[in-house]
Amino acid sequence: MLTGSQHLFDDATRVTAGDSRWQGRTSPDYWAFVGPFGGITAATILRALIEHPDRSGDPLALTVNYCAPIAEGGFDLDVRLVKANRSTQHWCVELTQGGGEVATLATAVFAERRPSWSHQQAQFPPAKPFEQIAPYRNIAAPWVGQYDFRFVEGHPDFAGAKKDAPASAYSRLWIGDRAPRKIDALSLVSMSDAFFARIFHARGELVPFGTVSLTTYFHADAADLSAEDISRVLAVADAKIFHKSYGDQSGELWSPNGRLLATTTQMGYFKA
Repeated sequence: MLTGSQHLFDDATRVTAGDSRWQGRTSPDYWAFVGPFGGITAATILRALIEHPDRSGDPLALTVNYCAPIAEGGFDLDVRLVKANRSTQHWCVELTQGGGEVATLATAVFAERRPSWSHQQAQFPPAKPFEQIAPYRNIAAPWVGQYDFRFVEGHPDFAGAKKDAPASAYSRLWIGDRAPRKIDALSLVSMSDAFFARIFHARGELVPFGTVSLTTYFHADAADLSAEDISRVLAVADAKIFHKSYGDQSGELWSPNGRLLATTTQMGYFKA
């Protein structure tokens, strides 16, 4: 299992520290159709926060709003601690390019997690083992090639067959890095955007699509993830509505051991 700078994911999310302004750079290895994969942008922002000297606690929630296309090359991250108390920190991050034009706006909450009563209401979804499912490799985008997708249910069908009604937007699949990497908070936020757009599944075709707003909620801290010691997650995604060029998405990321690690919600733009 690769770790640290050996892995393309860590190279792609590397940031250089400044006072309040940090620097990052897009990666051709995680390029989508017209810009960087949204998950890698979110993970880069989260890395800047985790590595910030004033950061305390572990990520609890991260919301990333994609305001404008991110061009290939370098960008700045303006990182600001908005409010802190004994238990939580609230952060704001602006990603800018071209002399200060905001391309991405993010807010994050970090928390000091303390022992408490615990109960997991959600049930682990049934699934065949990762090793018993063939990899899915039918979308030609660089970022897709960095992940190992293995569909248990709801794989996208782009065969072009005419349908009487839209297909289900539900998917259940294993997701891991193509070159195995231990799952951490950065993995989780990137993988929370790694579901193929739900409209691709519903319509059975690729249409112009882009994430507008992505929120990830973390249900495990660094110590929990270290104890899990895993390199893949079981992921579930679905949508409730597509209407007037926008559609929602919800998702869950599970440890193979049955622990719910993160949940996510998203709004995306489509043209169809």
